[in-house]
Amino acid sequence: MDVKHLEEKARGLRKQVIEMLYAAQSGHPGSSLSGMDLLVTLFFSGLLRHDPVKSDMENRDYFILSNGHACPALYAVLAERGYFPKAELKKLRQLGAGAQGHPHRGSLPGVEISSGSLGQGLSVGLGLALASKLRKNDKRSVYVMMSDGEQEEGSTWEAVMYAPKEKLDNLVALVDKNGMQIDGFTKKVMPTLDPLAAKYRAFGWQVQEIDGHNLKAIWKALVKAQRIKKPAVIIAHTVRGKGVSFMENSEHWHAGAITLEQYEMAMEELGS
Repeated sequence: MDVKHLEEKARGLRKQVIEMLYAAQSGHPGSSLSGMDLLVTLFFSGLLRHDPVKSDMENRDYFILSNGHACPALYAVLAERGYFPKAELKKLRQLGAGAQGHPHRGSLPGVEISSGSLGQGLSVGLGLALASKLRKNDKRSVYVMMSDGEQEEGSTWEAVMYAPKEKLDNLVALVDKNGMQIDGFTKKVMPTLDPLAAKYRAFGWQVQEIDGHNLKAIWKALVKAQRIKKPAVIIAHTVRGKGVSFMENSEHWHAGAITLEQYEMAMEELGS
């Protein structure tokens, strides 16, 4: 794996996210930037079995974006991989556009589920993983990205309990743990959320905690998760708004419109 290449790819795609959100004058930069390194490693390192030309191929691995408001990052990655023309990105959040404000299955190739109502993604991923297990010679893996805020959802924990029961070793959860949610810092909104890793272990999951901006660490964790004979979760400690100084760890930048001055500052910091 060429770490430097992936780091450059992630930086370039963060710039793309800023361009999309500035053009739309709305959207969610915080989690789109914090989760980018996870997405880039998964989609560009060869770990994910997929085909941009034939996005519905039967033996593909699944990627489920549960925290749908982070879709600008997913759209940027899918366009870069060739799922659809990059011109579509300029239409983000416009009426009738494929790049909707929250993902909608069928609107763009590579978008597996409609999401945005938080806490649903792991249950959908569990269903796909179980269906693959029930089919003979089905080797597909299912990757589900979630926010740490949606770890507060009861539906998430129903799925967490059920996955080990069915021995779903083809299910990998990625938690973009940037420590924030729409109402502020998660440790203030829900102080009992941590220790999150201990909770997953108690329910029978294989747990890894990593630096979510260290691409080599992400890759190693994904490789290990593929080999474990139980459901696996990678808790990635990230920074909301990663790469743009005035957005990093800011309660304001869950969502918001980007001014021209802010746009220029962000693009300069990202290396425009």
